[in-house]
Amino acid sequence: MKKKKGVVRYSKYGYLFSIPFVLAFLVFQLYPIVYTAVIGFTDLKGVVPPAIHFLKDDPFANFRIVLTSNSFKVAFKNTVIIWLLNFVPQILLALLLAAWFTDRRWKIKGQGVYKVLLYMPNIITAATIAILFKSFFDYPKSPINDLLMKVGILEQGHPFNFPLSKKWAKGLVAFIQFWMWYGYTMLILISGILGISPDIFDAAEVDGANKIQTFFKVTLPNIRTILLFTLVTSLIGGLNMFDIPKLFLLGGPDSATKTTSVYIYEQAFSGSYLYNRAAAASMIMFVVIMICSSALFILMRDRDAGGYGKKETKRLKQQAKLAKKAAKGGF
Repeated sequence: MKKKKGVVRYSKYGYLFSIPFVLAFLVFQLYPIVYTAVIGFTDLKGVVPPAIHFLKDDPFANFRIVLTSNSFKVAFKNTVIIWLLNFVPQILLALLLAAWFTDRRWKIKGQGVYKVLLYMPNIITAATIAILFKSFFDYPKSPINDLLMKVGILEQGHPFNFPLSKKWAKGLVAFIQFWMWYGYTMLILISGILGISPDIFDAAEVDGANKIQTFFKVTLPNIRTILLFTLVTSLIGGLNMFDIPKLFLLGGPDSATKTTSVYIYEQAFSGSYLYNRAAAASMIMFVVIMICSSALFILMRDRDAGGYGKKETKRLKQQAKLAKKAAKGGF
């Protein structure tokens, strides 16, 4: 077939505009991932590494050493505990705030100001937040210790050493992560709820559903995809947690806040320079994240596709339309 004269093909410009991203991805993302995967099977180490040699006798030696390392096991356990301690209250509070802001019956004034203030911690850099909380909970002089002594929880002249307590250190790191990210999670959930058709809420209101019933029966089922996105991104961020544990307490006390990312950093750059083992640990975490993310996709996929979920949504929409017609005297 002959091409029509005068017809402009705009699709080629899309490919041209995508070239910068593709090049940046290949150089700054794909290449480091492939290189990391490769050196996990080598003997690369030292400040000035010698020639790289592949481990022919036992290619998975680095992976086996990392998996049997007590330090890695402790770091992995800490990572999971800290992530759970911050994500569970984070998602609960974010859901509560999202439902509050999007409920038309509340009619909250100044929503924009509240949203900005709640999202503000996510804008502040991790280094600034780490310094801020370190000054709050420092020993022996800190605002928190002074406050606790004033209200009588601590004896005068006997401050509590928060950074030296394993439980408190872990809890503080989890709280900082929660405080930094609940506002972001809230905004994501709000955007998901605002994407639900108002007719569904109208139908639920006509049915006599109260706020709690509307939230659990209408809102949550219709933001399943947003919840999945939030859970997966939080999982990826949680298992890669580095800045707060490293900057706040340097992984201490006694490795109580050492995460897998801190472990990888220490293997590669903190005197050991065991790049091969750091790469092996990175690939292990990559596989763990892939498995967990896939499991979440399978568990939270929309099983109601074409079934009860869509039928119920369609029924509620039709009911809302009928209610509007009845209100206007359409019958």
